[in-house]
Amino acid sequence: MSKALQVFIFNTHELPRRAGEMKEYQLDIDAPFRVGVPLIGIPEGDLIEIDVRCESVTEGILVTADIFAVALGECIRCLDPVELDVDRKIQELYRYEPTDDKGKKSKRREEEFVDLEEEEVLYVEGEQVNLELPILDAIVLSLPVNPLCDENCLGLCPDCGEKWELLPEDHQHEVIDARWAGLTGLAVEPRNESN
Repeated sequence: MSKALQVFIFNTHELPRRAGEMKEYQLDIDAPFRVGVPLIGIPEGDLIEIDVRCESVTEGILVTADIFAVALGECIRCLDPVELDVDRKIQELYRYEPTDDKGKKSKRREEEFVDLEEEEVLYVEGEQVNLELPILDAIVLSLPVNPLCDENCLGLCPDCGEKWELLPEDHQHEVIDARWAGLTGLAVEPRNESN
């Protein structure tokens, strides 16, 4: 298993497998890779804080987690840096792996008909739960696809590249028709009409 995946593996060996038991944990994970969308995300190596509560239930372990991180990106209009606090909550049920009458792992899970419309079922593997998919989904789905530094950001002037908010209200550029642009340096002598 790669190091990137191992940081999201959480060991539940301290949690008794009796319905009603509960344990709380605080995890600090360094992002093993950039987590986000193209224009904004949590940089690789930045901290992701996770407050986890694990509860034993009849079917498995109910994991509730609060996720905190800071996403960095740039404004789509003016290209200024954007910093966004990520504060999400997830709740997932990790089912115990099916066993046969003798307590051995059942092959039934592998043989079950797969319904593509059903959500993917998460399982406790031994005493471990893999928090990667729920955490990554929560972070990515909380990020804007088109981040803005401010809702009222005016962006940049397309001609000079300066921020509109720093330019005077009457700012404009002389528009030269591209078809006549080649004539700008041409010196024309006035015609003498006396002949």
